[in-house]
Amino acid sequence: MKYLRPIAMTDAARPRAGLTLAGGWCWFDRVEVLERGAAGRVVPVGDLPAAALHRLTAPRPAFAGLGMDRPRIMGILNVTPDSFSDGGQFLAPDAALEQARLMAEAAEIIDIGGESTRPGAVEVSVADEVARTAPVIAALRSGGMEAVISIDTRKAAVAEAALLAGADVVNDVSALGFDAALGPLVARTGAPVVLMHAQGAPATMQDNPQYCDVLLDVYDALETKLRAAVALGIARSRIAVDPGIGFGKTAEHNLALIRGLSLFHGLGCPIVLGASRKRFVGTYGQAADPAARMPGSVAVALAGVAQGVQMVRVHDVAETRQALRLWLAVNGGEHE
Repeated sequence: MKYLRPIAMTDAARPRAGLTLAGGWCWFDRVEVLERGAAGRVVPVGDLPAAALHRLTAPRPAFAGLGMDRPRIMGILNVTPDSFSDGGQFLAPDAALEQARLMAEAAEIIDIGGESTRPGAVEVSVADEVARTAPVIAALRSGGMEAVISIDTRKAAVAEAALLAGADVVNDVSALGFDAALGPLVARTGAPVVLMHAQGAPATMQDNPQYCDVLLDVYDALETKLRAAVALGIARSRIAVDPGIGFGKTAEHNLALIRGLSLFHGLGCPIVLGASRKRFVGTYGQAADPAARMPGSVAVALAGVAQGVQMVRVHDVAETRQALRLWLAVNGGEHE
């Protein structure tokens, strides 16, 4: 099987052969052709079949009402006592509400989670997870929150309660693989969904993750998850994909995925990148404290945007927004 990784560019000197990548802000005139067991080779876009080019160039449909023609920020709000970076900080409802309102000034999506999925985390009961998330979502909506709200959960009952409270999107780190009832719920409600790749459960996923070729293995796994979701009745136009940085990956695996992010445009869906404050950022950025990893996290988010990633999931929304405004201004894109 051949895999096509568009070589994303933003330079103003765009050649005539340059094609717009996924209807966004990047262009490409070459792709790297990847095959298992063989060295990659670079070919011009003129050598590719029309169907392959269409998958790479077609504008992505709006996701939860947000156009995918410019980068979007998804702010992380953990209403948990044990998340790796900010566990307990926003567990109290008043603190969660205030943080969500602050995030909404810079982020288009607020991603609310009530169960930590950090390495080594244990499963939280459905009742506890619902109690942590649904009331916060309902209070945000009753208070006039207009931003898109995402529920970060693996469980159908939690997602259902969140959607009833006013959430718009389901963000599942198991890509509908943990709870068999979640896929049918998403199909029935029409909610957009983020399918994330993970190798193993949070409690053990970092014990000894291994891949034959991490970039191609994750691509294949997400393609399989996509097909399964579509078979359940979830329209591909309502699906985004996330390669799952840090979920059953070593630091080297994470870097390989970030270097090759543009490959995932071949799935024909918006891409979400969630690398904020993760361990590998601290490893390479020499920042042991997760709270001190904002600069490195912003650098990785911009590396994703430079490859056409449509949504970046971050803790530090204001800082990421400022960096993104400057990146877009320098690269001639739309800016505020």
